[in-house]
Amino acid sequence: MFKGFYNLTSGMYTQQKNLNVVGNNLVNISTAGFKQSRYTASTFDDVMYTRVGNKEKLYTDIGRQSYIRANSDIYVDYTQGVPEPTNIPLDFAIMGDGFFAIQREDGDTVYTRAGSFSLDEEGYLCFPGTGYVLNPEGERIQLRTDKLNVDQMGNIFNKDNGGYLGTVGVYGFEDLEQLEHNDAGFFTGEGAEAVENPYILWKYLERSNADMIQQMTEMLTCQRALQSCATVTKIYDEVMGHTASDVGRMG
Repeated sequence: MFKGFYNLTSGMYTQQKNLNVVGNNLVNISTAGFKQSRYTASTFDDVMYTRVGNKEKLYTDIGRQSYIRANSDIYVDYTQGVPEPTNIPLDFAIMGDGFFAIQREDGDTVYTRAGSFSLDEEGYLCFPGTGYVLNPEGERIQLRTDKLNVDQMGNIFNKDNGGYLGTVGVYGFEDLEQLEHNDAGFFTGEGAEAVENPYILWKYLERSNADMIQQMTEMLTCQRALQSCATVTKIYDEVMGHTASDVGRMG
């Protein structure tokens, strides 16, 4: 009977973690370029099996019986979101792989799929509240005007005189799994390289790839599973109490 507490406790922990992930996906349904996350869990013995070994990576099976599930990882779904027309001259959407590079005030660079940009007081293209948009050479882009024409490579031209103003950089990574992300949808990582032939839609934004119906369904499923675990845990506690009192009377 005591083993059941392990199963129920791990079930509540797993469902609560999953609810946190699903909740963040739902909050960012309307966030441009947001990529949904997925929570995964594995049995505790499998986790230990992959972690117990030596420097030669010769692992030893420590047993197959498992009472609980443990946090495995949170994976980001990088599939393409639907491009949505906005008719705003400083909106950009990447089609295919890649990220926009944003240089923050502290000099660090973060990456995002959201292309809703603006101009600061000096005419630099920036991501509001975050930093400056970089070109393929890693430099800031000074436009001074929002009267633009932009081609599919991200090259920006002055609408009035046709003069070249700059190019929006698109950066890629060999291994997306090494990227770290925050709840707002920004990514950080090493080894970013400018994409040679990007495909950019001007006056478009990429919508979040999280589906409202799917996320709501998963949230309801997790809530019901969490409630069931809590209810059965209460029953276990009552049964244990009766057992202890009955054994006491028998003695």
